Amino acid sequence: MPGKDFKIVFMGTPEFAVESLQALMEAKRNIVGVITAPDKPSGRGKKIQSSPVKQYAERYHLRILQPDNLKDPGFVNELTALNPDLNVVVAFRMLPEVVWSLPEYGTINLHASLLPQYRGAAPINWAIINGEKETGVTTFLIDRQIDTGNILLQEKVTIASREDAGELHDRLMKIGANLIVKTVNFISEGSIQPILQDSLLADDKIKLAPKIFKEKCRINWSDSVANIYNLIRGLSPYPAGWTEFVSPESQYQIKIYKAEKVIINHSVPFGTIETDGKKILRIAANGGYLDVLSLQLAGKKQLQTPEFLRGFPEIEKFRAI
Repeated sequence: MPGKDFKIVFMGTPEFAVESLQALMEAKRNIVGVITAPDKPSGRGKKIQSSPVKQYAERYHLRILQPDNLKDPGFVNELTALNPDLNVVVAFRMLPEVVWSLPEYGTINLHASLLPQYRGAAPINWAIINGEKETGVTTFLIDRQIDTGNILLQEKVTIASREDAGELHDRLMKIGANLIVKTVNFISEGSIQPILQDSLLADDKIKLAPKIFKEKCRINWSDSVANIYNLIRGLSPYPAGWTEFVSPESQYQIKIYKAEKVIINHSVPFGTIETDGKKILRIAANGGYLDVLSLQLAGKKQLQTPEFLRGFPEIEKFRAI
């Protein structure tokens, strides 16, 4: 059974994946190759930008491959030549079978939920949007369907009542990196027993975590205060919940990044904006209000509410829709 020379190909792209790659490096694991997204233009100047994983791999002179097509025979031949014992995938794209089935010990993936719950592209966001009290990270073996392979290890975490998606992302990134190292150690020692996801289902309904599109981010002010609060938390800092401030004369699109919920009975029409013009910006919803703490006018920078109000003196003429 392989030990410290267990050959690993790492696949990932964003900052979330860097933490796991770094953890494997610090554990003295043998990273024989890193697969990441091709460089692409980014920002207003369209400057060519490499992925965070590539930037990290370059600092440590790791072998880097950036295929456009994961089925390309040239890429598959390069991957085969690396002769990996195991592929480790963190925040990458869907792999063809010719890639995930190549290593003797298969391909493992890190997913930011407690599988089988929240399969899909946005598990961190949906856990908060749905008001979950706990989530976690899972390592599992990739198979032919997305996020359905046999589970290797899991670790649960409690979601704090005011935690947003960005904060939870950063916590799970670190916890997940440690779980990746633990999983690789167990695999290389032959001391892990995969678990069928179906065996963990019981009578629970599967909750999915599909990609989030703009219309899902729109705030419905007739919804409950709790649901709106969770939506704002679950979409912050990206892509962010949004609404429109409208008056008889004008209309603005607004993103809301932070808010506090105030549970109170009232008869104020949903979407009504109440403010003291200095520090308080409150929007009526079903069963209470949302006190907006941080927001952004389309095309402008994100502001704290007092600063926003100084530049929006006629806010009382508007309502949120």
